[in-house]
Amino acid sequence: MKLLFELFFSFLQVGAFSFGGGYACIPMIQEQVVDLHGWLSITEFTDLVTISQMTPGPIAINAATFVGIKIAGVAGAACATIGCILPSCILVTIFAWAYVKYRKIKVLQKVLSSLRPAVVAMIAASGVVLLISSIWHGAQVPDSGIGNVDFVAVVLFVGAFAALRKKADPVLVMVLAGIANVVISLI
Repeated sequence: MKLLFELFFSFLQVGAFSFGGGYACIPMIQEQVVDLHGWLSITEFTDLVTISQMTPGPIAINAATFVGIKIAGVAGAACATIGCILPSCILVTIFAWAYVKYRKIKVLQKVLSSLRPAVVAMIAASGVVLLISSIWHGAQVPDSGIGNVDFVAVVLFVGAFAALRKKADPVLVMVLAGIANVVISLI
């Protein structure tokens, strides 16, 4: 029962304090499930982010469900998912009412526009954490030398980045990168 409460409360915090969409919540989820509770290793967390991005639905909800199932089965998935969505349901209802009532006030418009830089910073931080974890074999802080660098991951990253800059379909890029990694690992 204590574990279910911890799952609920951890993802309640993620749902309540992460603004800006799925990528912005990744550092908060990492803090809860890797750093604070140790439910997942950094490598498992990287896999969690990948799976959460590939499955339909918001990243935070997919992550909550995945962690809940892994830690406490179906009851854990339900507690973590409800904890994750409850703040959003409450806040969206309140904000919708307030926005309809007060949408012409300039202060509200300024507050909303001032949140944009913070969201961009959180998304960039998530990208850096995932990049470091992928290139340095799951390390949160890379070693000083290049001996631990996963050169296959570097090549796949550069290739995927170049393809996405050329406006390639992201799903196709993910599938091709996965196939390339399997082929390279078999060689």
